[in-house]
Amino acid sequence: MKKRSKIGMVLLSTALVLTLAACGSKSSNSSSSSNGSTTKLSFPITSKGSGSVEKGGTLSIGIVNDSPFKGVFNEELYTDNFDADFMTPASEALFGTDKDFTINDKGAATQKLDQKAKTATITLKDNVKWSDGQPVTARDIVYAYEIIANPDTKSQRYTESLQNIEGMTEYNAGKAKTISGLEMPDGDNGKTVVIHFKEMKPGMKQGGNGYIWANAAPYHYLKDVAFKDLMSSDKIRKKPLFFGPYAISKIIPGQSVEFVPNKYYYGPKPKLSKITEETVSSASAPSALKNKKYDVLREMPQDNFSDWKKSDGYTNLGQQDLAYSYIAFKLGKWDDKTGENVMDAKAKMANKSLRQAMVYALNNDEISTKFYAGLRPRGTTLIPPVFGDYHLDDKGYTLNIKKANKLLDDAGYKKGSDGYRTDPDGKKLTINFASMAGGETAEPIAQDYIQQWKKIGLRVKLATGRLIEFNSFYDKIQNDDKGIDVFSAAWGLSSEPSPYDLFSAKAPFNYSRFATAENTKLLNDIDSEKAEDSAYRVKAFKAWQKYMLDQAAVVPTFYRTKVEPVSNKVKGYSISNDTTVANYANIELTK
Repeated sequence: MKKRSKIGMVLLSTALVLTLAACGSKSSNSSSSSNGSTTKLSFPITSKGSGSVEKGGTLSIGIVNDSPFKGVFNEELYTDNFDADFMTPASEALFGTDKDFTINDKGAATQKLDQKAKTATITLKDNVKWSDGQPVTARDIVYAYEIIANPDTKSQRYTESLQNIEGMTEYNAGKAKTISGLEMPDGDNGKTVVIHFKEMKPGMKQGGNGYIWANAAPYHYLKDVAFKDLMSSDKIRKKPLFFGPYAISKIIPGQSVEFVPNKYYYGPKPKLSKITEETVSSASAPSALKNKKYDVLREMPQDNFSDWKKSDGYTNLGQQDLAYSYIAFKLGKWDDKTGENVMDAKAKMANKSLRQAMVYALNNDEISTKFYAGLRPRGTTLIPPVFGDYHLDDKGYTLNIKKANKLLDDAGYKKGSDGYRTDPDGKKLTINFASMAGGETAEPIAQDYIQQWKKIGLRVKLATGRLIEFNSFYDKIQNDDKGIDVFSAAWGLSSEPSPYDLFSAKAPFNYSRFATAENTKLLNDIDSEKAEDSAYRVKAFKAWQKYMLDQAAVVPTFYRTKVEPVSNKVKGYSISNDTTVANYANIELTK
């Protein structure tokens, strides 16, 4: 699943990107409204260029971010979308996928599932090589799993889904030196890995399914680096290796990355001489677009879309994004020793009525209209409408101050003479709200939320007293900062819609720390053997969404439409879900 991060979206991985095809869902280049229908907003998904093709040339990409990128250039270890953005031309998953995210045989490796034997056989193509010329081998595939599962790396990719592989938990616990469920029948230097599972899962045919890691790591290059040192290693931070169409040639930490063609690339020969990517602040992005400073601008701020939607010399590419913004309530903490989310019955936000009331108090429809020009309709459930039949047709939480007040009254949150409520024990109640800095509307939206909560008698203050810088924000959220009770964030989703890796009891990305027996039961049902039947799986998805709406531990606020302005001189740049179309090797410049 590709859990991505922009303006605060956390990313699982290019390989962990939610299933469309199983239920007849269709990818779309129209933005969706809050009830799952489509609006008139429509965009192309591939740039056509103009004029004759130029030989070589430099493609310049600006990536809008108000913080320096971290620079963890490794698919198994990075955690936010900005790092993903800054290695995209070089980083490539093992498997190709079609427009509905179904794995095909057009990537660097093929996948064959055996339901009876409970195995997946991964076979590399003969000419797949790292950017230093060394072949990608079976050992590189296995090593990627070891990086994730070794506790010394502190990888957030070690999920319950991957623990479905035989021997994974034993390796993670230090009881085994190897992962027994990863077999290399032709040896370390062979091209085949057979993965043995405890159970087969219905989404395994889809890219980003969470049960099969879709990346490899260069064992020959990284094997001498201790697992505990990998994330900070120069071999990842300064001179990383990939097997994609381009190779990283220069890195200015936090600022820019330069790419040159990977002369060992197994696919079509890259057509550009160079690609440059650099950070551009949200404040300067519109002027950079006006001055044609970049050929492509990614992660453009949508709160001022009306200012840049018609930019001379550019065409906007766009489609429904696998992403949503959300509000989450801190209900516990992450236990490093057990690798589990542990709920706290005494947490400030443990009362479900309090959580529901706070969401009913928000006027996200008005915010969507006022700030986002149709690009971010109000979110309704935790499975967006881009996933078709899996999406629950429900209006979600709409503004209802009367209902919010009644919920609080009935739960014992009484108003004092100052207009603010006390908790059910009669004690002063102050709720600390964390939200990220970035863009023109972050502050006004945060203040709007605080004012809406004031209308129902809740005293809510910004955690730390101000909006929090992106990297610092996620550091606090991941480490369960005691000064945060509720937070607003966002994440990208995988092309296989199972929410398991975001919401299970053992999911590090389950930042609310919501973990109940019922949630576990419903999540397991989505990925059960019975769910091989599409109709059954649809019902399982909808049952989980209804439960999560009722619990209000995590509630979507806005769905998203990805829009990227691309210069009219660029040909072949694509945001298509079909990876054979979107490959960077196909991009050209025109005169």
